[in-house]
Amino acid sequence: MSRFAHFVAIDWSGARGSRHRGIALAWCGIGRAAPRLVSPPHGLWSRMAVLDWLLRAAPPDALIGFDLGPSLPFADRGAFFPGWDASPGDARGLWSLVETLCGGEPDLGAAGFADHPGAAPHFRRHGGRTGEAFGGGRGRFRVTEYAQAAQGLKPYSNLNLVGAAQVGKASLAGMRLFHALGGRLPLWPFDPLPERGSALVEIYTALAARDAGRPPHRAKMRSLAELNTALATLGSAPVPGHGPIDDHRSDALLSAAWLRAAASREALWHPAGLNPAIAATEGWTFGVV
Repeated sequence: MSRFAHFVAIDWSGARGSRHRGIALAWCGIGRAAPRLVSPPHGLWSRMAVLDWLLRAAPPDALIGFDLGPSLPFADRGAFFPGWDASPGDARGLWSLVETLCGGEPDLGAAGFADHPGAAPHFRRHGGRTGEAFGGGRGRFRVTEYAQAAQGLKPYSNLNLVGAAQVGKASLAGMRLFHALGGRLPLWPFDPLPERGSALVEIYTALAARDAGRPPHRAKMRSLAELNTALATLGSAPVPGHGPIDDHRSDALLSAAWLRAAASREALWHPAGLNPAIAATEGWTFGVV
């Protein structure tokens, strides 16, 4: 049985601006009760409002999953940004660098990071701008992303900022949030999993969908009927209502129920590819073995 009492999933966004349709929060407690959405202030969530909710309103003893990559590839080349003398040696240094270069952007935005001359060669950006150090093809991957691919998932490099499925922009904005938290909530595996209290993890909503019986090409659920069928597979009661639902909210609702089902699986906390060096630099996606 999981030691956590609550399970929160956050579908995140790296979009410009201060109110984001792409952010959704959902939570559930132990047992079978249906997950519930957390209503955003002012109609839509801002990233700063999510930060405030984490610090002031999140339920106690919660396992909180963020659908983003909290770091960038490091192990493949021994550096985040080979050849740039400002390249940090660990993930916290990376979060600090993103904050230093993007601290003037509103609402924890980080759109300008990849435009810095030291960073630009490593990213794929809009307008056909692929840096010479991007890595070719789909780009560089973290060790956990190679493990995702081995499990039949289709990860995207966090250095890719182009395309509807990219997560790079959200990841960079998430790094500013983790820097702002300043360790007040531990983020596994950069921090050890605490014996009590709340903790943050990286999640991949497609993994939750797969475990709920959704094939890869139908991972997104856009009706409550689809969502509730998936929830039933995870042992969860249905969300009340019927009709359409946007995929941000359905991802958050399903992922909260998935965290509840997965948190007690001891093997998920001890993936084969995770070691102290990876934990300090690249991190890991909870649920990937």
